[in-house]
Amino acid sequence: MSSGKLRIAFIHPDLGIGGAERLVVDAAVGLQKLGHEVDIYTSYHDPTHCFDETRDGTLQVHHVVPPLPRSLKGKFHILFSHARQLHLTTHLLWRSAPKYDVYFVDQLSTCIPFLRGVARTRVVFYCHFPDKLLADGAYVEGKIRRKGGVLKRIYRFPMDWLEEITTRQADIILANSAFTARVFKAHFSTIAYEPKVVHPGINLAAYEVATVDTQDPDVVQVASNRPTLLSLNRFEKKKNAALAIESFALLRKKSGSARFEDVRLVIAGGYDPRLEDNMMTLVGLIDRAKAHLLSYNIVQPSGSRVNVPPAPQMSDTPDVLFLLNFTTAQRSALLSAPSTLALLYTPENEHFGIGPVEAMACGLPVLACNSGGPTESVVDQPADARTGWLRPPEPEAWAEVLLEIVDLAEGEKAALAERARRRAKEHFGMDAMAKSLETALQEAASLGTVSVTHGLLIFWAVIAVLVALVLRLF
Repeated sequence: MSSGKLRIAFIHPDLGIGGAERLVVDAAVGLQKLGHEVDIYTSYHDPTHCFDETRDGTLQVHHVVPPLPRSLKGKFHILFSHARQLHLTTHLLWRSAPKYDVYFVDQLSTCIPFLRGVARTRVVFYCHFPDKLLADGAYVEGKIRRKGGVLKRIYRFPMDWLEEITTRQADIILANSAFTARVFKAHFSTIAYEPKVVHPGINLAAYEVATVDTQDPDVVQVASNRPTLLSLNRFEKKKNAALAIESFALLRKKSGSARFEDVRLVIAGGYDPRLEDNMMTLVGLIDRAKAHLLSYNIVQPSGSRVNVPPAPQMSDTPDVLFLLNFTTAQRSALLSAPSTLALLYTPENEHFGIGPVEAMACGLPVLACNSGGPTESVVDQPADARTGWLRPPEPEAWAEVLLEIVDLAEGEKAALAERARRRAKEHFGMDAMAKSLETALQEAASLGTVSVTHGLLIFWAVIAVLVALVLRLF
């Protein structure tokens, strides 16, 4: 295996604000610190809707604007995603394009046979979760529950086939959790091996209290001495932030004490007005808050000014605060504030979930669903090792835990915080992730130049023809 420094190109479709993007950014920064040269290529990057490292010069980002939309009248998202990535890939295949030792690809695998067959370069693919279990469907207890009828299934069949056949051609496949690795193995039957697990890591230094500027206007905007329950996720229906509102409302009803009335709920996350799911999710959460007679407000940092739904009942001291497109400083301030009681991590069957690790790094207990990746990061039992609680996604069960969290004695709160910090540092630091990725990338690069077979040539030639046909339609 080569131990030299590598030139690495990351290929990521949409460099916005989300868990996958956070992993890509932290992985790239970590590899740079190890002495490697890293470039990121993406089809979408908005300086007002991204992580700081992608706009402040820390990372070299190449934004290649595609001639294609994200969808056609809200449909065919995955088809356009494949076409947009292949458009991006062509910029890496020109003779004048920079040469790299290895490519790091995540989310979409469409480009892999081109990078190997044309650029003759090895590829490491990082699987957050198989797309065929995400797009217009749900993964529940080992089964796909697909929405839509026969036409939807016909449309998805070639897309699912393409995902599996292109993923199979990666030189090394990694997964973000043991849960994802098991699902991958079960649903990609033609891929003989189970991916290696590399848990996402975080930059622990970024969550130290000393790094938070309390005079930052964006931090001032969200700061409060009120006891705070925090939810961090994109504004997407599948993230189930409604569970946080429902359990918070039940806490208010169950407590029967005036001291609980000062507790607030902050729901923060990436919000993109281009996406109908984001818009409708925010509208739905506002409606739930109104239904429970909870006052609310919607705020955005100074660098993000996106259109939001009308909010005529906004309050200066809201029960629920919706924070759109939070900054790194706001996230760190909320996670590390003494008044923050816990992180409510609401997604079910989450592939890994970086949120619980971020919270533990700040000494914050986590309440998460008892499925998916959080079962690998959060320790519920035994109680003397606890870093959080794992419960079914039921408002009653969550409200009971919220009562317990609010009533935690100071001694137990301090002990829990120490256990959480220690677990985050020992198992989920960015250095550990970067070194694991470095090993995988060096192993791939050490395989040498890719030998092109006739089968591979035919494959990407057929795909190129299909993409050309799509481009002619638009």
